[in-house]
Amino acid sequence: MTTLVHKQAATGALTGLALGDALGYPTEFSDVPSILAKFGPWRQMGLPAPAIVTDDTQMTLALGRGIRTAMDRGVLGPQGMAEAVRQEFITWNRSPENNRAPGNTCLRACALLEHADRPWQDASQIHSKGCGANMRVAPLGLVSGLSDEQRAGAAQLQAALTHGHPTALAASDLTAHTVRLLAQGAEPTGLVGLLRSYALENRGHYHERWLGDLWRRAEDPSPERFIARGWDECLEILDRLQHALRTVSPETDPCLATGEGWIAEEALATGLLCFLLFVDEPVTALRRAACTAGDSDSIACLAGAFAGAYLGTEAWPTEWADRVEYRTDLLTLGALWDA
Repeated sequence: MTTLVHKQAATGALTGLALGDALGYPTEFSDVPSILAKFGPWRQMGLPAPAIVTDDTQMTLALGRGIRTAMDRGVLGPQGMAEAVRQEFITWNRSPENNRAPGNTCLRACALLEHADRPWQDASQIHSKGCGANMRVAPLGLVSGLSDEQRAGAAQLQAALTHGHPTALAASDLTAHTVRLLAQGAEPTGLVGLLRSYALENRGHYHERWLGDLWRRAEDPSPERFIARGWDECLEILDRLQHALRTVSPETDPCLATGEGWIAEEALATGLLCFLLFVDEPVTALRRAACTAGDSDSIACLAGAFAGAYLGTEAWPTEWADRVEYRTDLLTLGALWDA
């Protein structure tokens, strides 16, 4: 099994995430015929110049900095992480660079997070399961030294700061777990089975230590019923993903099989489908993800995170990696976690 340090999984994943984001930024909100008409054959898509990213990469970096701050202060726990990430999200929301069509859920929640006298659960958008919850969660699959409980709880907490729907929580947990498995060298052919097992194991477990009474803001009779709703939707999309891997042509828009990615579980599945269709061709995986009818930048950033976690920094052409926006910030966090 390849070690994280040897292949630099963290640097590879963060670089791939940003490259996918930059590749998908110009194609988001367009259908596939329009993308092909503007950019030509999808297998030949080039990285834009300049390689500008969206809020997906910006919020990934914000989460990464928050995690780093919390861990610098001691063992990663709910209170320390919530406060550190909360401050990073507020800073992102106030930044003049936050002009890349950010999601309304994130904007609303981050504005509410400024009310320091109220618990963060009051800011959470309890009915939203937008992909903003899990397009930024990759850092929690890359940080070493966390227990399974810490990684899962933290992944769900970072989602819940903005997106409180149980599927947003479960999909974020599952996305971080996917990144972790691939960074550790899990075989892609058995990946969906591992994810199904993980979802089934966690289906009835509500991370109260990390989420507090978030569940009470929904209409479920118990915390277990609340979180089970999210895992059930993730299990359903994993079934669709498994079927797609047996039946889908690489030339077909992946969104037709596993959804357009505007919601959390679909972003995970469609990003993963693009990676699994082209495990040994990471740049092709990004191009396929960017040439989709759905949330192309989020789908491509997840595909890039998965490919980079599995293959490491060598997955990406130097000429591309050196040009992507926020390159220094990505390398700084990547080097920290690869060490």
